[in-house]
Amino acid sequence: MKELVEYVAKSIVTVPDAVRVSEEKTGNSTFLKLEVAPEDRGRVIGKQGRVAEAMRTLLRVAAVREGVRVQLEIL
Repeated sequence: MKELVEYVAKSIVTVPDAVRVSEEKTGNSTFLKLEVAPEDRGRVIGKQGRVAEAMRTLLRVAAVREGVRVQLEIL
């Protein structure tokens, strides 16, 4: 799932080398933290958070298939 977030984020931003995704696993849950360049934060979040919400929806679908819980935090 880390790769999914990384792929989507790199395709959206203008500085793909600045994209960093860290992953923390605790039991049945996974926490993903996405870091991007300051000038790309708006692109990743989107108007009224629509892009961020779409990324979270994709993660939820992938998580259901694997039987885990996932949360995405954009730093």
